[in-house]
Amino acid sequence: MLHIPVIRWGKPYESLETQPLHHFLTGEPIAVVSQANGGLVSRDMRSAWQARARLREFNCGELLEKVAVAAHLYENGDLPLGNERQSADDFVFQQSATTGLPQHMCRANIAKNAFVLRNMREILDALTRGLDLDIFSNGFGMESRGVVVSYQAQSPVLGAVLPSNSPGVHTLWLPVIPLQLGLVLKPGSAEPWTAYRIYAAFVEAGIPAEAVCLYPGGHDVGSAVLNGCRRSMIFGSQQTVEQYASNRGVQVHGPGFSKILIGDDCVDRWEEYLDLMVESVFINGGRSCINASGIWASRHTEQIATAIAERLGPIEALPPDHPEAGLAAFTIPGTAPAIKQMIDNDLKETGVTDLTAKFGNRLVEHSRCAFLRPMVVHCDSPDHAIAQKEFMFPFVSVVKCPQAQMINKIGPTLVGTALTDDADWISQLGDATNIDRLNVGPIPTNRLNWLQPHEGNLIDFLFRSRAYQTTRQLVAAK
Repeated sequence: MLHIPVIRWGKPYESLETQPLHHFLTGEPIAVVSQANGGLVSRDMRSAWQARARLREFNCGELLEKVAVAAHLYENGDLPLGNERQSADDFVFQQSATTGLPQHMCRANIAKNAFVLRNMREILDALTRGLDLDIFSNGFGMESRGVVVSYQAQSPVLGAVLPSNSPGVHTLWLPVIPLQLGLVLKPGSAEPWTAYRIYAAFVEAGIPAEAVCLYPGGHDVGSAVLNGCRRSMIFGSQQTVEQYASNRGVQVHGPGFSKILIGDDCVDRWEEYLDLMVESVFINGGRSCINASGIWASRHTEQIATAIAERLGPIEALPPDHPEAGLAAFTIPGTAPAIKQMIDNDLKETGVTDLTAKFGNRLVEHSRCAFLRPMVVHCDSPDHAIAQKEFMFPFVSVVKCPQAQMINKIGPTLVGTALTDDADWISQLGDATNIDRLNVGPIPTNRLNWLQPHEGNLIDFLFRSRAYQTTRQLVAAK
């Protein structure tokens, strides 16, 4: 049996407390995972400064070269995992088996993470606005204008409490190692696979193992990571967002509430954008914060909702190894029925219509898991509760709303795709602080540009820009 240990600054640790992982459909044992606890994490964090010290034995350029090697190893290599070795095919099977994601989606997420690792130099160049990375190594340096600038690391490590729903979120912490900061990761309970495989690829590529901790475990472990690291990120619900909203040391990634906004100048040609809308809702099983959960327009909304429902409504739940499987399973008992009940309650409101009802029951239950088939609802006004909700399956509300009211009514929006050529409205959308990433033109919400920040610039979060004056000649340090 595969046993996955805790990793404490590069050293494997098998705990007495373990958690078994089983295949979500068959119940087949997949692995046993050692469980950390909060006290263990707190003790280890006393040595966090050593992670940065080990990484600073290399300059940023050398670490970038190693990260590029790690990209190939992560995507194709046979890498150590606990008491076994793991091929790329093993990884795909294991990740699919415990998360419920179709296997082809797992392969797509491997490619996504490998792309980020392979292109890390360009990504960091964009995130640092073209600054020489030695400035971040040394704490100061000369920028192109001949002015001394200083960036001070705010923590020797980045902590991260990771989810199990979508492996694509790992792209957010990948740039940390080449910035000479260590990683303290709590993997998702059902998805330890990505964090462990990237760690193994890093070590095989020559990055010091002592720079990384991996702590599978319960909620106390997540709390200990957040409390023990001066800079951390967490992924969770809207309740999680609100809990950490005032904590400047925690970067929170919650629901996306991503939307497509169709301007009055384009809405009469809505059929031209149907493929874009379907992709934005359906890609990756609807599990990402960048999936569209809302499509807003001032007219033709019933026709838009009907057309999307015709495309998504017939989709069935297929086995995870099926090449056309488009839906991910809910592996925690009771989750899918609870979501379905929540939606059914909202559908009781006058003015809210389920356009996918005619395609049969949306809830598909198996003995060990359940699926929710795609749902498309129409809202005759933006004031319905369901117009502001997001779920972890292909679900979208098509909302009728005057263009002049949209910006104020849409609420928080991670990705907003605006289908319009109206220069005045584009300017208003650019000023809208409730839209994080703005796409102007026919760009699906899920199409990210990796050379741009996602929910805040990681550099601004990890480093503090400060005044720095010196009478000494600046000398580059390793």
